Amino acid sequence: MSRAFVKEPDGLEAFDELPERLVSPHRNLVTESGLAGIEAEVARLSRAYADAQAAGDRAALNVAARDLRYWTARRASAELVPPPADANEVRFGSRVTFVRDDGRRQTYRIVGEDEADPAKGTLSYVSPMARALIGKAVGNTARAGAGEVEIVAIE
Repeated sequence: MSRAFVKEPDGLEAFDELPERLVSPHRNLVTESGLAGIEAEVARLSRAYADAQAAGDRAALNVAARDLRYWTARRASAELVPPPADANEVRFGSRVTFVRDDGRRQTYRIVGEDEADPAKGTLSYVSPMARALIGKAVGNTARAGAGEVEIVAIE
């Protein structure tokens, strides 16, 4: 069949078929600040959805609806983990400082997937680095890529 008589999307229809945001297969462990971030995102997206609906902006409406579905699902599956009771070993919610083979000293907090941002000092608990650190104590070493790190502080 010739493509000459097939209607192509004019731009608006293209947004009707947005792919869903993938939800992680891992447990949705969250810190108090992570849960607050999810709640804030649901509230922001609810406002964006209402604004897009009022404006008749189908593209914005579809984007907001898709993201709202994702964050609503993440809120529903969130498992709040209280802060660690002690600093004897690295756990979810711990802030851990380690020294790399090259002498660099780094500090990260182990958090949930949605709140992880290594540039801001947070690592997802399912990341390879966090998995290598969890369960270790001050003075222990852990594998980090091709090298090792030594844990020097846990908060």
